[in-house]
Amino acid sequence: MQRQRDVVQPRLVGFIKAKPRVKCWLIAVLIVCLPLAGAGDIPAPAVSSDRLQVITEQGEMLVDTAAPPGMRWCIKWNHSVAKFTVLDCYQNVAGSMQLERSHQPDFAAGLGHTIGRGEQVSDGKGGYWINAINEPVANNRYALRVGSTDVNHRVVWQDGERYNEVSLSAHASGQRVILQIIQAAPPSVN
Repeated sequence: MQRQRDVVQPRLVGFIKAKPRVKCWLIAVLIVCLPLAGAGDIPAPAVSSDRLQVITEQGEMLVDTAAPPGMRWCIKWNHSVAKFTVLDCYQNVAGSMQLERSHQPDFAAGLGHTIGRGEQVSDGKGGYWINAINEPVANNRYALRVGSTDVNHRVVWQDGERYNEVSLSAHASGQRVILQIIQAAPPSVN
């Protein structure tokens, strides 16, 4: 391999020296193409600085996790009368917290579908989903009065393959908490 390079390289250099036009042409190609050398690179994905947070009235942080656009999470809780699990599911839609859908196993007290607010569909197990609610949450934050450990309000979300669940009731039963999406300020331009 070394022998071939030793033979080819001097021949190429000799050819370029013998043909001034080739030299000019190669320089022109390099001038045009070098700025484009990285043009085909795939840009790195933008890093979202949006955060999902749950904070008590005393300022204790119960949840603080990355919440990039498209991320989904639910408030999972046990109905105080019927004792079954209800899900209220949210999504970060381009930096806006939206109530996306809700799962309710029954038409128990305080539950049900309001016509014009999403679409009710069977879950195939006797309950139903209310899909396509898509209601923005004012100011990307809302207050929740956390139920007892019997109600067990929890925040649940998927992080890649990992399932996360934080019991708000275990930390703040009977207290008011704020659930919010925090957006970092855009970088300043100097």
